[in-house]
Amino acid sequence: MTVTSSRPVRVRIAPSPTGDPHIGTAYIALFNYVFAKKHGGKFIVRIEDTDQTRFRKDSESMILDCLKWVGLPWDEGPDVGGPYAPYRQSERTQLYREYSDVLLNKGHAYRCFCTSERLDTVRKERMSQKLQGGYDRHCRDLPWPEIEKQVKNGIPFTVRMKMPLSGNTTFNDGLRGPVSFENDGVDDQVLLKSDGFPTYHLANVVDDHEMQISHVIRGEEWISSTPKHVVLYDMFGWQRPEFTHLPLLRNADKSKISKRKQPTSINYYRRKGILPDALRNYLALMGWSYGDDKEIFTTQDMIEHFSIERMTLGGPVFDLEKLAWINGHYMRSLPSDAYVSHLREEIFSADALSKIVPLIRERIEKFEDFIGASYFFFSGDLKYDPQLLMPKGRTPAEAAAILTDALDALEVLESWTVADITAAMEGFLAAKNLKAKDVYMPLRVATTGSKETPPLFDSMAVIGKEMVRRRIRCAATLLLSLPMPEQSPAPAKSPAGKN
Repeated sequence: MTVTSSRPVRVRIAPSPTGDPHIGTAYIALFNYVFAKKHGGKFIVRIEDTDQTRFRKDSESMILDCLKWVGLPWDEGPDVGGPYAPYRQSERTQLYREYSDVLLNKGHAYRCFCTSERLDTVRKERMSQKLQGGYDRHCRDLPWPEIEKQVKNGIPFTVRMKMPLSGNTTFNDGLRGPVSFENDGVDDQVLLKSDGFPTYHLANVVDDHEMQISHVIRGEEWISSTPKHVVLYDMFGWQRPEFTHLPLLRNADKSKISKRKQPTSINYYRRKGILPDALRNYLALMGWSYGDDKEIFTTQDMIEHFSIERMTLGGPVFDLEKLAWINGHYMRSLPSDAYVSHLREEIFSADALSKIVPLIRERIEKFEDFIGASYFFFSGDLKYDPQLLMPKGRTPAEAAAILTDALDALEVLESWTVADITAAMEGFLAAKNLKAKDVYMPLRVATTGSKETPPLFDSMAVIGKEMVRRRIRCAATLLLSLPMPEQSPAPAKSPAGKN
């Protein structure tokens, strides 16, 4: 990746507020932050909140809070302002509409009146014919009188870009060198949705240009979208930024890290007791080498020695044991007063204790019993008695299926309250025609490690969604590792005519 003296270094992280802050966001943010500081540039946070169907009101504040906790301060953003404000895309929608009109007037975009039903039909037909792209460009060359008629009649439309129909689009990737795509295999991307909100592609390019972003450092899942972005830059006549696509964090099986196989929320690692310095150190090792086999180093050390060309393209495996090892080093290096302060602020905080005390105060008679009655609120992974996880008459595999199916019902919850959990579990029992005793006891043991605890759903709400998810999956994995019970042999058939 090159840095030219004529263009100040400006990089950004652009998370979407659609859920819990993802560990991958911290990973990409770290490399943007380090690159900016290495070259005396600016690090910007921009909130991409134009996807109104997935938008969560509380998500933005959680993202900003987690990035602050990780220790990656930004120079410009929605909370600190800056010369290119606003830094929320939902507050910039008029700008995107104006640039959409620019492309329409230049003949680089067109109005598409296709209904969602038609688009679904076309997509399925093209897939069955093994054709590239999901849209057949039906509206690309509509005559102007037809367009005027549809608009006058109030027919909803999207705005699509006109990708070149031949040739290649090539860009230089900071890790891969030249990357080329055949244009006829790239869709005419929707730029403006029928509700007037932009798609990621238009808003991303417009904002990067308007905010003078010099280098785009993001995950490799965006490589296939980059030719669309490059073409948009050319259509507008704008200077392209330098692109670098970082290798994605991976599970042990090399699949993309996902909450179904690995905790992905930054809040989980904070709740688990991982120190910010340790997390930054570990994320730095994900695909980048300090050199001399050195694994423990500060972010300032990383800035001084940083070169993005020293990253590897092999998918970095997110290893919880390695993270714990690094965290242990940082914990042992803490002065005693800092150690105590961390326990008070992060583990035994007033906020945490105020949620736990009401659940157990009627269950204990001496303060010395507090830890024994509440340990599962503070601990990480639990040890299980497999027999307690299995409802009577169920095999280990059946018990594991009950737990994973219950977790699927919990996964869809956007808020994690007692009322939400209760409604989800009652709906799950009805949908699966299961009895409460077949679900709630295994769920209680999976999430608390014990049969006797405070009210289950209240406890789950305090433990938190990420930790509950982790524990249920660990319990289900344990059950699936157990040997299947031996089946009794079928009785021998009696000779014909006898019984």
